[in-house]
Amino acid sequence: MAVHSPPERPPLVLASASPRRRELLARIGVTPDRVLPVDIDETPRKAELPRLLAARLAREKAEAAHAAAPDALVLAADTVVGVGRRILGKPADATEARRFLDLLSGRRHRVMTGICLIRPDGKRSERLVTTILAFQRLTEAQIAQHLDSDEWQGVAGGYQIQKRAEAWTRFLSGSHSNVVGLPLFETAQLLRGAGWLRP
Repeated sequence: MAVHSPPERPPLVLASASPRRRELLARIGVTPDRVLPVDIDETPRKAELPRLLAARLAREKAEAAHAAAPDALVLAADTVVGVGRRILGKPADATEARRFLDLLSGRRHRVMTGICLIRPDGKRSERLVTTILAFQRLTEAQIAQHLDSDEWQGVAGGYQIQKRAEAWTRFLSGSHSNVVGLPLFETAQLLRGAGWLRP
C-alpha cells in the first residue's frame, strides 16, 4: 500500500518587524521562515474608523509582502487602539504618549488587530479581532514612571499590556494576546485553514 506524505508546506513569511509578534507565534509553535517588514503609509484616511484602519493596514502589508515573496504564505497584522472614533497610533514623543495616557485613564477603550494571510495562489483570508479594556484612573506618579521608561515607544496607544500596563488593567474582555499584538487563536485558525499549521 502506497503511503502518501502530506504536501510540502510553503515557507511562511511574517510581514512585520515586531519582536512581540515573533514571540507570540513561538508560543503556538510557529517560527516564520522569513521576516519581511514592509514600509507602507499608515496614515489613517479621513473619517476612517479604528477597526477599518486595522483591517486595511494588515491587508496592505500582506499584499506588499506577497508581491516581494509570491511563493510564500504571507502573514501580516496591524494593531490599532481606539477610543470611540479616535485612533491612538504610535506616539511620536513623550508629550503625545502622555496625552494618550490621559485619554485612556479611567475609561474603556478598544484594541483591534487586523490579520491577513495570503497564500501563494493569491487567496486571501482575513480576521479582525477586538478586545475591550479599561484602565484604572492613573496617578501622576504612574504616568511619570511610565514615560521615564521606554515602554511607550513604538507601540499603539503608548503602552504594552504585558508590562506595567497590566497592573492598571481593571477590566479586559476578549483576547489578551490581541492586545500584545497578535490574537493567537484566530491566527492559528488561519494557518490551519491554509494547511500550514498541523494539526
